[in-house]
Amino acid sequence: MAHSEILNAHEVLASLPAVPDTTQVDALLERELLDFNKKIIVLDDDPTGVQTVHGVSVYTDWTAESINAGFAEEQSMFFILTNSRGFTAAETKQAHEDIARVIQETAAKHKKDFIIISRGDSTLRGHYPLETEVLKNTVESESAISFDGEVIMPFFQEGGRLTINNIHYVQDGEQLVPAGETEFAKDRTFGYTASHLGEWAEEKSNGAFKAQDAVYLSLEDIRALRINHLVEQLMSVTDFNKVIVNAVQYVDAKIVVIALIRAMNAGKQFMFRSAAALTKIIGGISDKALLTKEELIIEPSDNGGLIMIGSHVKKTTEQFEVLKTADFIEFIEFDVHLVLYPEQFEAEINRVIDTSERLIRQGQTVAVYTKRERLDLGDNQQEEELKLSVKISDAVTSIVKNLRVRPSFIIAKGGITSSDIGTNGLSVQRATVAGQIQPGIPVWLTGSESKFPGMAYVIFPGNVGSKTSLKDVAEILHG
Repeated sequence: MAHSEILNAHEVLASLPAVPDTTQVDALLERELLDFNKKIIVLDDDPTGVQTVHGVSVYTDWTAESINAGFAEEQSMFFILTNSRGFTAAETKQAHEDIARVIQETAAKHKKDFIIISRGDSTLRGHYPLETEVLKNTVESESAISFDGEVIMPFFQEGGRLTINNIHYVQDGEQLVPAGETEFAKDRTFGYTASHLGEWAEEKSNGAFKAQDAVYLSLEDIRALRINHLVEQLMSVTDFNKVIVNAVQYVDAKIVVIALIRAMNAGKQFMFRSAAALTKIIGGISDKALLTKEELIIEPSDNGGLIMIGSHVKKTTEQFEVLKTADFIEFIEFDVHLVLYPEQFEAEINRVIDTSERLIRQGQTVAVYTKRERLDLGDNQQEEELKLSVKISDAVTSIVKNLRVRPSFIIAKGGITSSDIGTNGLSVQRATVAGQIQPGIPVWLTGSESKFPGMAYVIFPGNVGSKTSLKDVAEILHG
């Protein structure tokens, strides 16, 4: 695969076709959404997928009861947190078969059409194509539905994830770095080399889907408002071939959604693999100002807050360094390498819980962070390392689960960390997304069934924000 080059963001963005009249596009979109009578079910492979929405429910299990509740809501869209990015391939397959079956049964009972959006990482990590293939095969075997194609749309403006000339970029300051050249592409579990999305789909499917068979929705057509042409392209898709969406701004994605709704209303069936921008647009979610402390801390308390830091990506480490300069935070290092010595590990967990509790009761905000060096057992020990990382994750979660004091807020840093803390540590079954505290950083309000009902729980993705964002968020909540 040819390597794509790093580009100057300013030059590239200045050279693109002019942006069409957004008022006109919004009016067209609004009209299409009124005619789009399908339930939108978003399967989120970690809890950061709600980073563009508000007023939407997130269910943390996929029981018939939860999915039925989602279908019964007036809101057209709901999220199911699968957390499958932390699963093995076998666990992912099983979960997606179960989910697709329950969705199909529930939809039949409610006599309601639906679409499934598999919300994955905007830097292309995750169980792809496994998840969407299992969803497709299960729905098709349980119903008369037959999928024509799969829409691939990793565009996520808030995180600087832009697709131009079919190549997906990650913006880093003034540079546009092709996704295949980033640290994310070197992920030990979900690595890849291609940045061209057609080639990426070919690579990930081991050649089952060829880049030349994909349909490409170009920025030229999108920005010239050639909507009929885009619809014709979508109508031509068959055999579950891929639709690659180019997008740099929300307006681009809105125009594509107008074309998609028209094609679906004309009978086309699509599966979706996307980042978080698509969900906001197709769910008809309005813009909302960033959340304030007053909106988030409903029950003022004298207790300190709790910040849990598990993610190890470069951006988290940089944000953590800046956080250390905050004088209102007490830092507690959790030595996770003791996982190799079970008795010492148990004692370490208890030390962290006891210290955190004492400080939070005193009104002190606490940041618990896992030891920053990675646990490396040497060559060919990936399976063993994965097992230990699950034990470490369980231990981080148990710190929250066993707290005997209610913090005034909780921030969890890292997708898998925040998912485990939400579902296992806080026992959330259904949360409402309050909105965002900073661009791309969502906040849940926990449900009445959870350990701390009505708590502002900040889900801070590992790879989002500037160097100061973590400190900024802590300062907003600390007030």
